[in-house]
Amino acid sequence: MDVLTCGEIDRTVLEGLLRRYGLELRWIADGGEIPGSYWGAPEAGIVRREVFVRADTPVHSLLHESCHTICMDEDRRAELLKDAGGEDAEENAVCYLQIVLAEEIPGAGAARLMDDMDRWGYSFRLGSTRAWFEGDAEDAREWLVREGLLDGEGRPVFRLR
Repeated sequence: MDVLTCGEIDRTVLEGLLRRYGLELRWIADGGEIPGSYWGAPEAGIVRREVFVRADTPVHSLLHESCHTICMDEDRRAELLKDAGGEDAEENAVCYLQIVLAEEIPGAGAARLMDDMDRWGYSFRLGSTRAWFEGDAEDAREWLVREGLLDGEGRPVFRLR
């Protein structure tokens, strides 16, 4: 099974999800250079409050870079160009939030996203993304709740840090 790509999801769903955070999703033509892509095409790119994708961009990449933008503070977001930076705790929170947000995308979902993250090469000390999410990610969830990005039930609140 190939990773789920942005082109396989209704564009209006992806755009609407990011818009709930005040972010703009920018579509790049097939084969085009993706501005702000840390890993290079087809991976998503980030520049301030804009997230750039092509149809072949993996959904996990769109969500990961979007969650970096959501989880950083406004000072960093104002200067954001490609490299999100941040500390380990924030990186873990980004990974956790992208899994939560996958549930907001019909045709994606947390289980599919975690499988795609494993295929891409995300690395967690318990092995798989699922093992981390279910058994070792409490600190990431607590970070997101403390920063006001998840409510006490673990649901997204659709605001930027």
